[in-house]
Amino acid sequence: MAAKKKSDESFAFKMKKMRSVNKIELGTLAKATGLSEEYLEKIENGETMPPVSTIIQISNALVVDSGKFLSAENKPSRKLKAQSFKKRSEAYSYKTLTPDAEHRHMKGFQVSIPAESDHEGVDYKHPGEEFVYVLEGSLDIQIGRKKHKLKKGQSIHFDSDRIHKLTNPGKKKTELIVIVYTP
Repeated sequence: MAAKKKSDESFAFKMKKMRSVNKIELGTLAKATGLSEEYLEKIENGETMPPVSTIIQISNALVVDSGKFLSAENKPSRKLKAQSFKKRSEAYSYKTLTPDAEHRHMKGFQVSIPAESDHEGVDYKHPGEEFVYVLEGSLDIQIGRKKHKLKKGQSIHFDSDRIHKLTNPGKKKTELIVIVYTP
């Protein structure tokens, strides 16, 4: 598959640039993050947008503030807006709430999940803790083998080193506040 053109504001472009500046091979980054080389290559080629937890893992390995990576993603282009529902559901829409939190252990994000969607085939697991608060809509979150159902005004706090997966079962978009602590 041919790589999509990346603007110099995209996460893909910034990731590749930081990897190059730091002289970090893709295999080395894969080992440092626990992610596969194939997945990292898809990210760099603009074929997929990683979830917040993965951006934090990559940021930590590249020694860069994840908020700076995400800042460009807050201004979606016309092309991004026109992408199919499937593509939007593959990568949740999010923005950083803690810009310039360089070298901080805690990051805050506002996450939007399209109606009736989940992140198929991807389970998240990363060191630290996570706090999720539902601003609008509903959320199913599976942590390990246990499934939790949350609605507006409800929250959950858990060890994020356990596999977890977010799903929006509702007929409208779900808005969340997600606070991630990484050691």
